[in-house]
Amino acid sequence: MIEKYSESGLNKDILKSIDELGFVDSTPVQAAAIPFILNKKNDLIALAHTGTGKTAAFGLPILQQVDIDNKHTQAIILSPTRELCMQICDDLRKYSKHLKGVTITSVYGGANIDTQLRALKKGVHIVVGTPGRTLDLIKRKALKLETIKWVVLDEADEMLNMGFQEDLDAILENTPHEKRTFLFSATMPKSVLRIAERYMNTWEKIAVDSENTGASNVKHHYYVTKASNRFEALKRIVDVQPDIYGIIFTRTRREAKELADSLMQNGYNADALHGDIPQAQRTVVMNRFKKRQLQLLVATDVAARGVDVTDLTHVINYNLPDDREVYVHRSGRTGRAGKFGVSIAIVHSRELNKIRDIERFAKVDFQRQQIPTGSEICERQLFNLVNKIEETQVSEKQIEKFLPAIYDKLSHLSREELIQKMVSVEFNRFLEYYRNAQDLNVDVKSDRKGNDKKVRENFTTLSLSVGKDEGMDARNLIGMINELTDSSDIPIGRIVLDEHETLFEVDNDHKKKVLDAFTELAEEYPDVVVKEYGGVLASEPQRSRGRGGRSGSRNAGRGGQGGRSNSRNRSNRSGGDGRKGNRSGGTRDNYGNSSNKKRKPTSKERKQRKRY
Repeated sequence: MIEKYSESGLNKDILKSIDELGFVDSTPVQAAAIPFILNKKNDLIALAHTGTGKTAAFGLPILQQVDIDNKHTQAIILSPTRELCMQICDDLRKYSKHLKGVTITSVYGGANIDTQLRALKKGVHIVVGTPGRTLDLIKRKALKLETIKWVVLDEADEMLNMGFQEDLDAILENTPHEKRTFLFSATMPKSVLRIAERYMNTWEKIAVDSENTGASNVKHHYYVTKASNRFEALKRIVDVQPDIYGIIFTRTRREAKELADSLMQNGYNADALHGDIPQAQRTVVMNRFKKRQLQLLVATDVAARGVDVTDLTHVINYNLPDDREVYVHRSGRTGRAGKFGVSIAIVHSRELNKIRDIERFAKVDFQRQQIPTGSEICERQLFNLVNKIEETQVSEKQIEKFLPAIYDKLSHLSREELIQKMVSVEFNRFLEYYRNAQDLNVDVKSDRKGNDKKVRENFTTLSLSVGKDEGMDARNLIGMINELTDSSDIPIGRIVLDEHETLFEVDNDHKKKVLDAFTELAEEYPDVVVKEYGGVLASEPQRSRGRGGRSGSRNAGRGGQGGRSNSRNRSNRSGGDGRKGNRSGGTRDNYGNSSNKKRKPTSKERKQRKRY
């Protein structure tokens, strides 16, 4: 395997360009892919994380093989976001600086299509595009596929996750059969494999990273706190890392906006990036972040896919993703270009199973960290301030005329007093804020030992006027709560299903939000009512009045219809456990309508269902 670009077989004009960019040693994916694309005829699947130099891995050998005299489009590079399109196009232009006559353009939504049409009409050798806009231009017959020699699918798993399957199918099935296809992906789910089997010719796989694994130079930390203390925990984690430069991931656009607003109101150098932001504002935020004028970027997974920054110190999962592969992508945004990074997850005790699940899937080792105390943060901030003072460069010429007056003003202070006052100017706000700060850590051991009474005190039992006979089950209930509250982060306790009633526990901090959401729903569906339940769910298993099994067990993992549920999939059946609602259930309707009933419903029940 080559180590230096000079050994890769690239021509002198390309080598001159990358030498001017300061590139000397190739990355593992470049060392494997460049000679393969240059010297072999097969298609290629390359498994490599974001930030490992994939653009150069496919871009440099394609640039070398482009027929400059042929003005027709010879290569299409598809990527999931407009920002990544622009980045790839910009990189290719830098690589081809000394290749006279090579033309490259990017096409993506949110930009003037007339400009893109004019560029294609003039003739373009390489087109970099998002699937949607690329397909649009193909349908307009502005982008012709007959002369395509290479197709690159960059971040293929991300494109499929974003719903571009149909667009990719429409593009690939109309490209020449004899073309070469290069598929680059961080993970290898079945959807990516199907693309390869359907549209690629004889292909070879380069596994620079093991399938579905986290980057080796990223540490994985998690902090356990109550769901209601998540924001306070985040602030402490940021405060104890004064030089943090990272992305904070949320699940929804609304959460991203609200979290960024809260951080800014608390004096943090942060901003948001999500789908509701106009393109012009997105560009401004992106540029500020890339220039490190922003310290923290709060983003959804979709919006962050266009963020191409190589020196992030941290990635923070404010909410763990529902999909394990998404965590691999998130964590891969730090620890790039040979640097080390930290991926942080803020969880509550009921999400620990997710941590273990990600560990198994991504083959990473999570280390639990304690949420910093106020005194620890103050100490870290104090010495950070001292280091800044020590490293500050003094412009003597600019301040020289002010120094005599300053010396005179401070002449009565001793050296020790001067240092104390200077440090206190910045430090006092941390001392005041964290005075008598409470411990935000949760004792997970006591929870595991069955300290049930303490846990139960944090929950309120609610009653829903829909039960098993109306098709309700635990997954439908969780999905219903997710949808109505526009949140996947509400801790749900035990769930007990009866014939025409469902009892479930909800975290006290979110009780009002859940009740308000169901109150709004009741205006449209009067028979769907949620109210506080007068009793308390028993800790010991109790016999359900409905058919089959037991419900409401100690772990809420038993019962409902069909006997005892498997402990690994407890939330899929009635009586399932009260984990955080992270899926919407397996039916089309989350309001109690299910198609898996074994017996024929009565006419009364059919009428009831129509109301939901």
